[in-house]
Amino acid sequence: MVCLGNICRSPLAEGVLQDKACKAGLSWNIESAGTNGYHIGEPPHPLSVKVAKAHGINISDQRSRKFIAEDFDKYDMIYAMAGDVLDDIERISRNKFDPSKVDLFLNELYPGQNRDVPDPWYGPEQGYHDVYAIIDQVCECILKKHLTIINE
Repeated sequence: MVCLGNICRSPLAEGVLQDKACKAGLSWNIESAGTNGYHIGEPPHPLSVKVAKAHGINISDQRSRKFIAEDFDKYDMIYAMAGDVLDDIERISRNKFDPSKVDLFLNELYPGQNRDVPDPWYGPEQGYHDVYAIIDQVCECILKKHLTIINE
């Protein structure tokens, strides 16, 4: 899960998908990162922590890290929260960039529409609740898609 600073959207996505995977009995390794590196080592935004906690998910122990090209070696799938983040991922990754392993997060719910998850950073608390609802819906879609593939 990758966004710009790795303190708002991607920590929520990491926490939500990890929670859903654990409840489904899956041992997925889910992590998040940011492309701009401005918040390395910082915890998620307090409103991201608050909104996750309201849904029974603790993301307070997460720490921001910068996305690196080697993430393509480590992960089966990389989700970008927005188009500019996807561009950054390609720029950072250079020759390690693998288009088959990366997509916009919302394409799981709206295939090929290339929608961005809104960045709640500049707005009021409600934006974090709205983003949580979007992320929760997409993570449910990812999980159902995976479980369908397993059961076929």
